[in-house]
Amino acid sequence: MSHPKPPHIVVLSSLFPSSLQPGAGLFIRERMFRVARQLPITVVAPTPWFPLQRLIRRFKPHFRPGAPAYENQSGIDVWFPRFLSMPGVFKKLDGLMMALCTLPRMRRLKSAGRLDIIDAHFAYPDGYAASLLSRWLQVPYTITLRGTETRHIQDSRFAGLLLQAVRRAALVFSVSESLRQLLIAHGASPQQIEVVGNGVDTARFTPRDRASCRDALGISAQAQVLVSVGGLVPRKGFHRIIELLPQIREHFPDLILLVVGGASAEGNNRPQLEQQVKTLNLEDCVRFLGPRPPDELSAILSAADVFVLATSNEGWANVFLEAMSCGLPVVTTDVGGNKEVVSDNSLGIVVPFGDREALRLAVATSLQRDWDKKRIRRYAEQNAWDERVERLSGRFWHIANEARGQHE
Repeated sequence: MSHPKPPHIVVLSSLFPSSLQPGAGLFIRERMFRVARQLPITVVAPTPWFPLQRLIRRFKPHFRPGAPAYENQSGIDVWFPRFLSMPGVFKKLDGLMMALCTLPRMRRLKSAGRLDIIDAHFAYPDGYAASLLSRWLQVPYTITLRGTETRHIQDSRFAGLLLQAVRRAALVFSVSESLRQLLIAHGASPQQIEVVGNGVDTARFTPRDRASCRDALGISAQAQVLVSVGGLVPRKGFHRIIELLPQIREHFPDLILLVVGGASAEGNNRPQLEQQVKTLNLEDCVRFLGPRPPDELSAILSAADVFVLATSNEGWANVFLEAMSCGLPVVTTDVGGNKEVVSDNSLGIVVPFGDREALRLAVATSLQRDWDKKRIRRYAEQNAWDERVERLSGRFWHIANEARGQHE
């Protein structure tokens, strides 16, 4: 008896790492390249473009840096076709333009037997583009909800298209229960959305010797060290942490905040953050370490006492599990799926978003508390990738088999 051919998945995501944007969408690559160990995968990562964007780059240097046409990443083909994306009122056309620009590549992949399922990341514009491609090419598609849906569902330009894409998908994955409930509240079927959170690479993120990690960063043994990681954009809330530091330093004079991250697709507010640090006389307290590759993060996290992120919106923050995998407690805000990751007070402290005093108190308390780092690490180990990847692969097999049955 012949065994069925494994389904070939084409990942469709406008946020994906490249040589020009190495930090973009790492969480998508991490997830899907692990699936690639079980199923064949190709990536099509549409890149927004319009004729005048070079002019905008004169004023905003990090605006749409673009991508190469093609890269081979870890043996996987990754294409970056350009799609016409006009800022402002024309953003409503992004989904259609994304579908049109990727159609020739998708057709070639299907003809070569390399397209059985389209796997879109973010419901809009990627998920809507997948819904159009699915109809044109007669292949099923899935969507992964990742957090931008919280904003797009409130926008009349995108909400209808987003919900249409979700309803037509063969299956929708959500990285958190909060995102699943958001879509259900707007009419999506509960049976159609399954929570499959992101995992953590516990081999890469592992506790290192704190003294040597601090030595490498020039940090004294007696210092209290906070660390925050993410794109330097207002949503991540670095400014909310920095504004608290003068008060916190009254009780912790040796306090240091390590900020890891750089420009992202959302922008770059490092100049504003540096000015804030200067205004508050915190130059000896706050250190901007810039963007760092994942392999360097373990040592930086291991040098710290507490991880803190005062974000205004998250789907499922991988960086929490990465910090926990290094034994760090997490202080964060109660938005998106944050409370689902920091699910117990033995793992950290979650405070209401916008409550400045609660955040200050949580940071101060976390620095004084004697945390069980081994317990925090064990929790991270329970959230390793293996089980999640098995589930994703199983769902893709099921969808492909159903599609094959319909075509027989």
